Amino acid sequence: MERWSEGVRVVATRTTLSVACGTLSVVAWWVLHVDLDQFLAAVELLRRPELRGKPVIVGGQGDPAQRAVVSTASYEAREFGVRSGMPLRTAAKRCPDAVFLPVDADVYNAVSQQVMDTLRELGVPVEVLGWDEAYLGAETDDPEAFAAEIRRAVRAATELDCSVGIGDNRLRAKLATDFGKPAGVFRLTKDNWYDVMAGLPPDALLGVGGKTAKKLAAMGITTVAELAAADRHALAERFGPTMGPWIWYLAQGRGETEVSATPYVARSRSRETTFQQNLTARADVEREIVVLARRVAEDVVAEGRPAARVAVKVRFAPFETQSHSMTLPMPTSDAVDIERAALDVLGRFEPSRAVRLLGVRAEFERA
Repeated sequence: MERWSEGVRVVATRTTLSVACGTLSVVAWWVLHVDLDQFLAAVELLRRPELRGKPVIVGGQGDPAQRAVVSTASYEAREFGVRSGMPLRTAAKRCPDAVFLPVDADVYNAVSQQVMDTLRELGVPVEVLGWDEAYLGAETDDPEAFAAEIRRAVRAATELDCSVGIGDNRLRAKLATDFGKPAGVFRLTKDNWYDVMAGLPPDALLGVGGKTAKKLAAMGITTVAELAAADRHALAERFGPTMGPWIWYLAQGRGETEVSATPYVARSRSRETTFQQNLTARADVEREIVVLARRVAEDVVAEGRPAARVAVKVRFAPFETQSHSMTLPMPTSDAVDIERAALDVLGRFEPSRAVRLLGVRAEFERA
């Protein structure tokens, strides 16, 4: 039996109970997910304040007549249905008055680094997920106050707004961020999981896409609550022994609580090209694959780690994307080996279809 008295801290499963002057407080371990609001567009608005309040779309070379996709759309553009990953041409049709800007990766990298350095100054573990998001882990009895501190620090250092999701695990924290947007804070835990999520469709869960949601609907499962209550053995039969139980697990809001403060290490390096005119000749496709593979090989050498696997992505006209990959006989940084592997993987695709995009990715060995 645990005993405690005034001034004594008892720690169990990362939760601390403390009593001072007759007041009980619970210092618990929280996962906080920080997401910079409309990041690329927000950075561009700092550079071009005259565009504030206007629909801004960042993507490709900033030319909606060319083949490229939306990287980020400002909230004003999103009101017209513009979303990340949408072809720029489609975005221009939905929002003809939008301002289109090219992607400026160097600037975004610099601003992102400034944000992450600011988060690290808060004295808690910070796990960087990408340009615009990170997990933080903190022991506190007031996670909302800590979230507000995060938002103030980022704003003071960069003039950018962020949203913060508070959770008792990584899954809930990340989902909570969307409920807090824009520039807000939201807490999602086991205590309010079903109140918030029960009636939402399964694809509201991270990792459950539209195709999976359709298959679930065919089984009579149309909400998160129904998925959480489903027979996991039946799910395993329908989706496989790994994915079936996994989506059942997600629907219950379960997830990991660890936040790793180790430096971000890239898992892969990739290059891709969208062609303004479809490639119809096989020789042209192979030539472009070689070009991409050589660029990837240069990236692998610069990374200082050998590639263990090579993948190829092909987007056929009008907009169907497929990918295949292969494990290399042994890890390598040799451009010839990576090029040969990319061509071998290309051979798995149907050769007679018109191609609008090609990509080559080199994956590193897991540490």
